[in-house]
Amino acid sequence: MNQPIILEKPLTSEELLHFLPQRFPMLMVDRVLSVDADGVIVGIKNVTINEPFFQGHFPDKPIMPGVMILEAMAQISGVLGLLLHGRRPEDGKMFLFAGVDKVRFKRRVIPGDTLTLTSSLITSKKNIYKFACQAKVGDELAASAEILIAEQQMEIVQ
Repeated sequence: MNQPIILEKPLTSEELLHFLPQRFPMLMVDRVLSVDADGVIVGIKNVTINEPFFQGHFPDKPIMPGVMILEAMAQISGVLGLLLHGRRPEDGKMFLFAGVDKVRFKRRVIPGDTLTLTSSLITSKKNIYKFACQAKVGDELAASAEILIAEQQMEIVQ
């Protein structure tokens, strides 16, 4: 395993593009605020009325779909997986959403909310990693889950 990458400062949205393969409209993390010594990552997703899913979920009462909250937790966990292993996508590695356990939704997420996403590594076996994740709006828990991600080799295009 490589040395973990220590963040000297938060990762901006532009810097996140080096860690996540997703692009608009599927990029669900706007910024990484911190990664602490215990391996807990904190990031944010600013929820705006311009999100494409609000056109149909629901037009008169927009609510962020639970699956998109789970995707945000999976993406922040993938960034943590790369940082903990001292890897970057340029190394030919990527983390893919592999499963979810113990999902709970506690609060609606609506336009104007800022989701604070946290993830911490619970365990790993071979190339499968399990993370404890939370999504909060302010101090209120919006969702929690255990997210499984799988490390995959990806083809590097030069």
